[in-house]
Amino acid sequence: MDFVNHRVAQEAAKDPSEVYTGLVTPLNIILLLITLYTTYLLYKPSPPVSFPREPPAIVFKTFTPRTLLHFNGENGKPVYLAVRGRVFDVTSGRNFYGPGGPYENFAGRDATRGLAYHSFDEEMLTKDLDGPLDKLEGFGPEEWESLQGWEERFNSKYMVVGKLVAAADA
Repeated sequence: MDFVNHRVAQEAAKDPSEVYTGLVTPLNIILLLITLYTTYLLYKPSPPVSFPREPPAIVFKTFTPRTLLHFNGENGKPVYLAVRGRVFDVTSGRNFYGPGGPYENFAGRDATRGLAYHSFDEEMLTKDLDGPLDKLEGFGPEEWESLQGWEERFNSKYMVVGKLVAAADA
């Protein structure tokens, strides 16, 4: 018991400034810095969230062959094409349907006959832009089946943005 009393007396006789020097060690300083940095990371203001811009709304329109012709992808315009009276926005497939693509002659045009016959020839496209629409006469079972496959593909990948009517009906 004398030892304990002697030790308590020694501790009581110490200078109060010496007690705190034991707390300031390199390890305690590092721990304090880590704690402060972690607290800063938790409470620092975060930058405002930026959401991607929505594409502009597409209004369902009525097109004639002449008005559809302007949507061929040139000069940054969207790429539209018509299949059996429905106009599809194929801009996301610009590599195929836009300028320089393998199907570029269908851009801004009624592609129904060309797709049915798997032909890129100019004679498959409507020449008279102010005349009646193609009546789709002369198709055999293979052409109708091919056309149906193309329609299903366009319906699943692209948005319908309008309908194609003859110039006289507009």
